[in-house]
Amino acid sequence: MTNPPFSIADDLALALRLADAADAISVDRFRSTTLQISTKPDATHVTDADLAVEKVLREILAVERPDDGILGEEFGTAGSTERQWILDPIDGTANFLRGVPNWATLISLAIDGRPAVGVAAAPAFRKRWWAADGTGAWLAEDEQEPRRLQVSGVEKITDASLSFQSIAQWDEAGYLDRLIDLSRSVWRDRAYGDMWSYGMLAEGLIDIVAEFGVKEYDIAPFVVIVREAGGRFSAVDGQDTIAGRSALATNGVLHDSVLSILGHGPASLSDRD
Repeated sequence: MTNPPFSIADDLALALRLADAADAISVDRFRSTTLQISTKPDATHVTDADLAVEKVLREILAVERPDDGILGEEFGTAGSTERQWILDPIDGTANFLRGVPNWATLISLAIDGRPAVGVAAAPAFRKRWWAADGTGAWLAEDEQEPRRLQVSGVEKITDASLSFQSIAQWDEAGYLDRLIDLSRSVWRDRAYGDMWSYGMLAEGLIDIVAEFGVKEYDIAPFVVIVREAGGRFSAVDGQDTIAGRSALATNGVLHDSVLSILGHGPASLSDRD
């Protein structure tokens, strides 16, 4: 894209304002006794909070960025894909509806298919992660001043901490044996789950996150956040895509080692700077 209409700083500022608008709705509905829950055709759940948050975000974007496209979990795709806002109003709906605080609103702007701005707002954790191209990755928590993030410096796979998300995902993808190989190779393995794993990776608290069954809106903001924190993000087969229905995020140093254990060798397409 040439001569972009808005700067990255403009788009990041808007993404943060969108997160504010989302938090105002989601916090009020979290653990509400009147939360409305229904089942979508794919057998996953949706709450009135999911729908209300995405609706408000779309309304704001219609005013602030009328020429941009949108891909949202609840209301689908509309408009251009050259500049496309990618929205997951409540990532971790299953947690949200059970009162588990591991959920977030995920907001990203992809330019020509590549995430360039990302915000993950997790108000139940009192945390918000964000990044944009060239800005570094940042975390604000508990009303403290934001701090810049850096992934861990762990260099050996035997010293690494892994979050694999869900055994069922790996089994369904035909990778269960390779998950066992990976778990035997690392120092520690846990399934922290959903957005929290990627946030901890960017903070340097864990070193590897891998999962299957993800869509663009599940991972887009963390592509930017992990990259700007010094890590790498790809599909499990090493491709540089958010449409591969899998995700592998690492501190960068360990990326090729993990790919080799998963049967894919060095990444065929490395993350761009």
